[in-house]
Amino acid sequence: MKQLDIYEELKSNSYPGRGIVIGKSEDGKSAVTAYFIMGRSVNSRNRVFTETEDGIKTEAADPSKLSDPHLIIYSPVRVLGNKTIVTNGDQTDTIYELMDKQQTFEQSLRTREYEDDEPNYTPRISGIMHVGDGKYNYAMSILKSADGNPDCVERFTFTYSNPLNGVGHFIHTYMGDGSPLPSFEGEPKKVAIPNNIDEFTAKLWEALNEDNKVSLFVRFIDIETGKAVSKIVNKYSK
Repeated sequence: MKQLDIYEELKSNSYPGRGIVIGKSEDGKSAVTAYFIMGRSVNSRNRVFTETEDGIKTEAADPSKLSDPHLIIYSPVRVLGNKTIVTNGDQTDTIYELMDKQQTFEQSLRTREYEDDEPNYTPRISGIMHVGDGKYNYAMSILKSADGNPDCVERFTFTYSNPLNGVGHFIHTYMGDGSPLPSFEGEPKKVAIPNNIDEFTAKLWEALNEDNKVSLFVRFIDIETGKAVSKIVNKYSK
């Protein structure tokens, strides 16, 4: 698979929706993830990322403007032991709860399907990172309708064992803007991952469409020690 420039990918798409990047830093020392959200409506844009005890959650930037919390208020990132879960919806909690009961990432997602936001039927995208004993692997998933037909749920899981240095994968909800919004197609895109969290955060944020970007989260986890460093950027403040 051809490796793409993630910054150019983002600049070329005014509305990728929500996106997950997972990979390994160029020096091989860090497990890396990034998650961003975008919005076209006042309700979708009225959000910020805030830290929680085991990850992050979305909150209303201005609670008085929150008209519908359904599908926009959730925990995108949670940590279960040596596993970091990253998703675009409340399936984060599903994965957390069922994996805590010894089910697998894929098994837990079989209890869910695409979002109930007709006519878009937005895909549910998810990722999980395992970092422990100096080893690292990750998996990504997409649950989507069959080319916009809600009668069929398509489920795809992609696993990456012993990932290569400097390589990551990028999955997002929409191929671009439209009505209805066209769902992501194909397997996660191969992209480059740098060593520096500040550089990665700044360039990702700059590349996202100025009108539609809302929030960005980036985390680097030291593969040897498990120590995590995170960055949050919010366009709107509480």
